[in-house]
Amino acid sequence: QVQLVESGGGLVQPGGSLRLSCAASGIGFSSYGMGWFRQAPGKEREFVAAISWGGGSSYYADSVKGRLTISRDNAKNTVYLQMNSLKPEDTAAYYCAASRVLYGSRRPADYNFWGQGTQVTVSS
Repeated sequence: QVQLVESGGGLVQPGGSLRLSCAASGIGFSSYGMGWFRQAPGKEREFVAAISWGGGSSYYADSVKGRLTISRDNAKNTVYLQMNSLKPEDTAAYYCAASRVLYGSRRPADYNFWGQGTQVTVSS
């Protein structure tokens, strides 16, 4: 049974930091591109960041570039999202996803498995 379990969300003040984790089980983790997406209330799910199967390539949405960093540890079957300089507009539920596309993708339809999400709220 495939499971992606996110953790690390919470309430943070503007300018603060959080580190999200996503632990995978039931898949050959190192053979999957991984991505992070987010969805705010009343909005479509949007791409945040993706990383290739080996971690050597990553890319970001323009809105988060320079503030958020995706990384992975294949020995631990875990992908991370380091979030710095957070803004109120970063408030959303954050989802990790696994894709058989080895470099990941900006398109949700290219992902085969999804986690349940973790809430990030940026507010003073």
